[in-house]
Amino acid sequence: MPRLMDTIENLQDFTFLTIDIFKNISTVKKNYKDTIREMYVIGSQAFLLAMLGGLFAGVILAIEAGHSLDKFGAVLLVGRTVSYGMIRELGPVVTGLLLAARTSAKNTSEIGAMQLSEQIDALKAFGISPVEKIVVPRVVAALVMFLPLTLVADITGVVFGMLVTKMTFNVDIVYFWTTAIKVLEFKDIFVGTVKPIFFAFFIASVSCYYGLKTKGGTTDLGINSISAVVVTTTLVLLIDFIFTKVVWEIM
Repeated sequence: MPRLMDTIENLQDFTFLTIDIFKNISTVKKNYKDTIREMYVIGSQAFLLAMLGGLFAGVILAIEAGHSLDKFGAVLLVGRTVSYGMIRELGPVVTGLLLAARTSAKNTSEIGAMQLSEQIDALKAFGISPVEKIVVPRVVAALVMFLPLTLVADITGVVFGMLVTKMTFNVDIVYFWTTAIKVLEFKDIFVGTVKPIFFAFFIASVSCYYGLKTKGGTTDLGINSISAVVVTTTLVLLIDFIFTKVVWEIM
């Protein structure tokens, strides 16, 4: 029962934080330097991570799909499989999971340290909203950068999947690329590009929430950092399920 009450309280506090984020979203102009810095740390420095995630996802998908399809003499369908898999599922989800771990740990540890060192209280004493100064720049930076990083993973996965398919199954590169592009429909691209936006918002906001609620010292900071990573990765999978099941059937 106490755990249930704590969960309800956390949901309530997170809801209030979300409302404050939307109320203060227009103040990002005043803190554009903080936003640009966060875009660099959250986005640009994660470029290699997203590329490697897409690379290995695309290569593994191409090899597994190729061997399975080869049993039925349908190895030429590998291009379609890799394209579908990367654009709709693996690209967004693998990138989301990697960024959930990286961004959540960063935001929670930074904001939690500020909370423990009373920097948050100092901001409030000067009449500065912590949500406006600290949370909003991180949320906006994630919203701006997660989609390009996902596209990097998508393209890398498809390109390296194509190269592996050529080397392993001798499928013509031009044929692979042509089928990979032609098979995509609007709903595939829509789902693949909207998912990262939802991932970005919840990863950034949840990790900031856990940072702000840090109270009891470094031990509590460690626990909250772990909780932020666990919750955000779970949300990535949940949001992916919702889009795959609900949005796909609606469209």
